[in-house]
Amino acid sequence: MPRFQGRSQPAPEPDRAESAGAGGPTIAAHLNDGPLEGRTVRAETVEGRPPKTIDVEDAGGACRYCLADWAQTGGSAAYTFLYRV
Repeated sequence: MPRFQGRSQPAPEPDRAESAGAGGPTIAAHLNDGPLEGRTVRAETVEGRPPKTIDVEDAGGACRYCLADWAQTGGSAAYTFLYRV
């Protein structure tokens, strides 16, 4: 009798969204303040974690945002405004 014959379903996938493009897994980045306050953008993960900073394009150029808290889990993360790039 095979060792894993009783297993009926595969192991659950981690809670993360896959991007449609050539990139890898992404998270939902919630922008808490600054010129883009209230927006949510997709950001590629870095080694399975949210990136420390993200640059988000705006009509006036780009804005740099930083993780609001270093310890965040799940498929989304909160970011705070740093400065215009």
